[in-house]
Amino acid sequence: MSASSTIQRIGLPRVAQIGYVVRDLDAAIRLYDPLFGPFKTMNGSVEKAHYRGQLADCHLELAFGWSGDVEIELIQWVSGDCPHREFIEKGREGMHHLHFRVEDCDAWVEKLRPHGYEAIWFKHWSADTKFAYLERAGDPTLIEFLQMPGGPGSMS
Repeated sequence: MSASSTIQRIGLPRVAQIGYVVRDLDAAIRLYDPLFGPFKTMNGSVEKAHYRGQLADCHLELAFGWSGDVEIELIQWVSGDCPHREFIEKGREGMHHLHFRVEDCDAWVEKLRPHGYEAIWFKHWSADTKFAYLERAGDPTLIEFLQMPGGPGSMS
């Protein structure tokens, strides 16, 4: 089954972002700037997120660029527990997740559960602002759902 037929069958919205985990954010920005730049950088620290059954803090450094209407996120893990740490510690670097903007994050987590996806990292800042990263056994790419005011398609 192709990825596009799965997206159609599950009914996922369009991919809003492709996330890449990198070891050296500055080097990655130099490498990808001709393709996806200019990049905007920011601190991506997350405090008290649920990560594999525990509350965890992490410090990430982020850079955002664009390919048409798809956001390109470069992520450097700095410290703490999160999926990005696992990715780097497994010796990996590169595409990490597909990000979807949704109106109801919790409903999408439940919708993907029968397809083998489990939420491994999530945080609810408020009733209408939350994120969840989902993984599935045997699939190297994570799914990220983001719900925030402005709804799907309103990019920051």
